[in-house]
Amino acid sequence: MRIFQKKDGGIVQLIGKEKMQDWPVELPLVFIEYIRDKQLGTYGDNKVEKEISAYLDEILKDVAIPRLISVLEGDDQDEIILALKRIEELSKKNIEMARPIKPYLENLLKNKNKNITDIAQSISNNFQKAERRKELAKKRSIMRDKENQFLAGKISGEEYAKARKEYLTLKE
Repeated sequence: MRIFQKKDGGIVQLIGKEKMQDWPVELPLVFIEYIRDKQLGTYGDNKVEKEISAYLDEILKDVAIPRLISVLEGDDQDEIILALKRIEELSKKNIEMARPIKPYLENLLKNKNKNITDIAQSISNNFQKAERRKELAKKRSIMRDKENQFLAGKISGEEYAKARKEYLTLKE
């Protein structure tokens, strides 16, 4: 158990890295993302938040990634499939939680087991979709800006038409 002392006298308890060794391979990743996204901002103490963030980085480096690597590079096909299925579900809900697996997808896509390659391909597709969504959001923001400039008379109709064409081409 890891305890963090807040300046108001309260404490924050997080599970120790040793206990996480017994968890399913993807659960430390879920834990880290949950604490970062949902809990970290609620503690009301910058010092504690920094300490917890450093501890979460430590968990990622010492527990989550090494366990993930050992499973994905291991020989137990059933264990790999089970881990990949769980990671695939994570990638559908929140692609950032599955980010540590990305460097290992290339090897998994070359695996002889069709189930492994299919699941790895699905995860890879989820990464591509997320990248595309991110790029579309960026282009959408640029397009909104161009539209406002056009309506304000700051850019010509040709410039607006060109920007709109680029946006629509990317959208398809």
